[in-house]
Amino acid sequence: MPFLDQRRSKASYTDVLIIGAGPAGLMACNALAKLGVKVRIVEKRPHNITVGHADGIQPRTLEIFQSYGLLDPILKQGNQIHASAFYGPDEQGSLQLKNRVAPVGVRDARYPFALALPQSAVEEALRDSMAAAGVQVERPIVPLSILVDEEARNSHDGNASPVHVELHDLHSNELGVVHARYVIGADGAHSWVRKTLGIAMEGEQTEHVWGVIDVINPTSDFPDIRNKALIHSEQGSCMIIPREGDKIRLYIQLDDRIALESLSGASAREPARNGQRIDKFSLGPADLLDVAQKILHPYTLRTEGDAIEWWTIYTIGQRIASKFAVNDRIFIVGDACHTHSPKAGQGMNASMGDSHNLAWKIAAVVNGWAKPSLLETYEHERRRYAQDLISFDKKWAKLFSGKPQTKEHGAGVTHEEFLEAFQTFGGFISGIGIHYLPSTITNTDYETAANANGKVAIGKRFPPHAVIRAADSKPVDLQDLLPADGKFRLLAFFGDEDEMGFRSTTSSSVGEIGIPEVVVKLSAVIEQVIGEFSSEAFDVLSILTVDGDPRESALISHLVSWPLVLRSHWSKVLFEDRKDRLFSSPSIVVVRPDGYVGPIASLHEAKTHLARYFSGFLKRGAL
Repeated sequence: MPFLDQRRSKASYTDVLIIGAGPAGLMACNALAKLGVKVRIVEKRPHNITVGHADGIQPRTLEIFQSYGLLDPILKQGNQIHASAFYGPDEQGSLQLKNRVAPVGVRDARYPFALALPQSAVEEALRDSMAAAGVQVERPIVPLSILVDEEARNSHDGNASPVHVELHDLHSNELGVVHARYVIGADGAHSWVRKTLGIAMEGEQTEHVWGVIDVINPTSDFPDIRNKALIHSEQGSCMIIPREGDKIRLYIQLDDRIALESLSGASAREPARNGQRIDKFSLGPADLLDVAQKILHPYTLRTEGDAIEWWTIYTIGQRIASKFAVNDRIFIVGDACHTHSPKAGQGMNASMGDSHNLAWKIAAVVNGWAKPSLLETYEHERRRYAQDLISFDKKWAKLFSGKPQTKEHGAGVTHEEFLEAFQTFGGFISGIGIHYLPSTITNTDYETAANANGKVAIGKRFPPHAVIRAADSKPVDLQDLLPADGKFRLLAFFGDEDEMGFRSTTSSSVGEIGIPEVVVKLSAVIEQVIGEFSSEAFDVLSILTVDGDPRESALISHLVSWPLVLRSHWSKVLFEDRKDRLFSSPSIVVVRPDGYVGPIASLHEAKTHLARYFSGFLKRGAL
């Protein structure tokens, strides 16, 4: 890395510098700004993108947007996708509908659909949210060099800014050096940050060539033109995504021999050849539509006038960075650390998921309540996720690009194989099934509570769960009470262990009021855990209590007499349906600031388990 000439550059200081203002960079910036971190974000492109690029938002990402208060503008603009149609050849090779199914992997999703919305709209929503926190994208600015001060890098106090980045403002032609505590490289598949740091991309570039085209108001007799449709024909493969308004997006396989031959006869320009491969630089949108027509036969797809909004051609690359962090001071997110095909709609989702995982951890360290070792969990969790993503993508892309089985092609891919893979990987595609491996913040050693229906699992996101707010009888969802505000949530579930006397016996210390023993015991455990660190709990930890149906309980009339730790606010005492309990015995669940579950502990073991858990990454005095 070239050494910074700080004598000719203006100096400035920030907690976090983000390089790249795509979805990953904007997600990180918005989260950090909302968590009180001083953050800057720079982008080399002079203008915002307006069309094209990524366009799919999966159910888990919708839940994440909800946790940031961003879901409403996203839902209003996007097109909901509630069905996936599968088309394939019959024995004679004629295209026919094979199946039409609901979205997969979304059995317990809060939002059981995918959303088609262009990347530009997602970026706009994030920029608007950042602006409310006083942060804007600085452009056009390019980084020139980056240097980590080896003497200062091990110091994580507020005075240490060991990462120095020289920036060039292309508009003013001025140079500046930013001294940052942390840097996030969110600068795409050709990441300058990754290359400058010498981080290798491991994997391969496949030979599969695909085209993407956004069409406005097409005329078609294809029955599922407004559903997600996966077409596997003898002429190649195609996927249709219904977009907002009257738009559709087509993903079109181009590396098939038949597609090449059809182009050479139909196109005004003979595509250049490399053996039997298509030269992607010789094709245009008319060629892509021609191939789509061949694949969809006997159905038709026609356009009129200026109907092409955006198009591109790409080859599938499946690569992952050898590491996601350097000295836990510089991190890479999104396409900078993993690339894959867009067929399963994971690109923008995976990228923003990286930032959602990382931002609260940096904020916890910057704000002084977490140990720097917390930052090690970012690579531990997200690199393994990316490895699983690449593994899935290889299988899915191979199936999608493979020949379908017909009478003439007996060894081809069957519809049953295709559908089975779609359903098997459904939890992964939707994001609902993401499961982080054990670490200091996700430790399965503590999973000892009685999980009544198996919905809650350590390392997975906390599921939606309908409850009633005790104070005003309003139905709410527990996910609504888990905002991405940097706090851990400690959920105390009363369970239903009457046989142990937790409800029938009252504590002698509470006199005439007669508070059930379970309330006293839960509050005592929580107060003991908090006392291990500090009495100022509520800056880092928010406590929710969940009891049985209020129609079967007299507790609601005694809420004002409960220990304060269980009712720090009127909105934090809740009732659940006894028939749909999450836990059968008194239990405490810790939900991380990103909505994923940490320990699950029974009431009997909660004090030991929770104290050990929090001491693994919190500083003394943090709670």
